[in-house]
Amino acid sequence: MPTVHTLGGAKDPDQLGRTLMHEHVFIQDTEIMANYPHLWDESAEIDNAVARLQALRDTGISAIADPTVLGLGRDIPRLLRVAARVPELTIIVATGLYTYRDVPLTLHHRGPGTTLGGEDPLIPLFLRDLTEGIADTGVRAAFLKCAADIHGLTPDVTRVLHAVIAAHHQTGAPITVHTSVTNNTPLEVQDLLKAEGVDLSRVVLGHVGDTTDLDLLKRLADNGSYLGMDRFGLDLAITAEQRIETVRALCAAGYAERMVLSQDSCSHIDWFPPGVKEQILPNWRYDYLSGTVIPTLLSQGVPQSDIDQMLITNPRDYFTPA
Repeated sequence: MPTVHTLGGAKDPDQLGRTLMHEHVFIQDTEIMANYPHLWDESAEIDNAVARLQALRDTGISAIADPTVLGLGRDIPRLLRVAARVPELTIIVATGLYTYRDVPLTLHHRGPGTTLGGEDPLIPLFLRDLTEGIADTGVRAAFLKCAADIHGLTPDVTRVLHAVIAAHHQTGAPITVHTSVTNNTPLEVQDLLKAEGVDLSRVVLGHVGDTTDLDLLKRLADNGSYLGMDRFGLDLAITAEQRIETVRALCAAGYAERMVLSQDSCSHIDWFPPGVKEQILPNWRYDYLSGTVIPTLLSQGVPQSDIDQMLITNPRDYFTPA
């Protein structure tokens, strides 16, 4: 029987239900927090996360994929404390490395193309997370995450992609790539993955919903990948209305089978001073998709079957081993 590993153990992908494919719980610089713990109240932030995730579950969402990996402050023991208090919500975690340009200094002198050379030490780390568990918690990652953003496919970004590809080939774990539509990284990432033998139907191209370019989005989907229409509420690159219209138009053109939905939101993020995120991005929250986006899509003629395809069927298929 196929299984997907979650914070609550292995599940049948058919049990996931309505799934948001790109949400975070905590994003922070863990080194800063370890040395300056006065900058946050951990107990209060855990309480906040529990309340927000319970409210999300009350909207009918039953699972989230949390792609918080190295570089974003992944802390599975803390996340387990949250999950224990929201047992009705399935949380699926990832392994990988998030960087826009360089790998961490600890990797600069070992691995391919470095002074010491050899196999990339990232690969056994990713494999351990996928096959044994993360940080001795017993929680296994279910997917791989990396990023290609403003700097494009730098040597180190490409190195991380190759490590992700190697772990994918050894385990079959699907891949999610943070991309930027401002500099063609989605197509470049697809080209690299395809050249390395990755089945593009096992790949989510994150954040391509930041564009209204239907020709580009159709091309990416026709290549086989899922389109991450996953920043609803983050009204910076384009407006909420433009994001909704783009999904509506793609559904009308028959592309519901190639889209997943989310908000890329979080309960806590240290990229902003406390309270600022809520002031400048009031819609960037867990319940915006369920409360605003989906009702609007339905009112504009998107059938419930397409909503179910994007929220239930596509996530299920993504997490079902090939």
